[in-house]
Amino acid sequence: MLRGLSWLVTRQHRAALLTLLAVTVLGSIWLVYERGHMKDLLDAAGWPGKELAQPTFDSDGVGLVLTALGGLPLILAVFVGAPLVAGDQEQGTAQLVTTQSVSRMRWVATKFAWIYAAVLVLSVVFSALFTWWWKPYRSVFPSQWSDGSIFDVTGPVLPALCLFMTAAGITVGVLVRRVLMSMAITFVLAGAVGVFWDQMIVHLAPTRTIIYPLDADMPARLNESWEVDRWIGSADGHLYGWGLCAKETEAASDACVKKHGIVNNVYEYLGFDQMPAMQWTGAGILLAGTVVLTAFVLWRVSRRPL
Repeated sequence: MLRGLSWLVTRQHRAALLTLLAVTVLGSIWLVYERGHMKDLLDAAGWPGKELAQPTFDSDGVGLVLTALGGLPLILAVFVGAPLVAGDQEQGTAQLVTTQSVSRMRWVATKFAWIYAAVLVLSVVFSALFTWWWKPYRSVFPSQWSDGSIFDVTGPVLPALCLFMTAAGITVGVLVRRVLMSMAITFVLAGAVGVFWDQMIVHLAPTRTIIYPLDADMPARLNESWEVDRWIGSADGHLYGWGLCAKETEAASDACVKKHGIVNNVYEYLGFDQMPAMQWTGAGILLAGTVVLTAFVLWRVSRRPL
């Protein structure tokens, strides 16, 4: 059914494309199975009518799924993105193909299109299935929405992360021109991007602040909140660090509270209702980065021989 350049690209990268297809099918079956397993165990325990013996449901299966989905962008960057063009440059295929009637830009653009499509299908399916699993059971999940392990693998974030990391791997491969070196650099780069992304998530939405009496229980609205910072405050609005009056004895703590006139807890947070907007904002940033990297590679291959 395919002809011309599309046939050539899919033929050349059939192993990678078929592997991504197989991972999509098998991974989907695994996610559905793990969700069903959790549902059966919770039903047997009488949840939600009865409280669980432990506050959260924790199992090796859940932890393994979160680890696999969290590592998916890095795996795609290293094993799919980095070798995509670097392999052709190292083996001389690029020089052969670009002597034909097809331009270098069109050849690389076709590679981008097929690999991006495969990565997008894989990540969208996984994200949709995991979101379908997590949403009804988020109150008993071992990880909260504020953890990167949940935020990054639900909604639009996982597809955007996968596309961005794949684009980063391709870019490194085009610049380095050697497969193993490209994969090693991409691995380090992906790790650095992951650390930066974790620090950036909290800045994707404006934080909220709530003030409540020092001796009062935490308001129910904060049960699913993401704590950004907290202080203790006096009646005139002066804020102190949370541990200021954490003394060895209760009498010493009370004396400290009285001395500074502390009457309030001040809590800075992100609400669960902000999660969708944060995810779409983050996905937009990642997709913009993907566009920039893709445009850079296409511009470079159009100006310099591979």
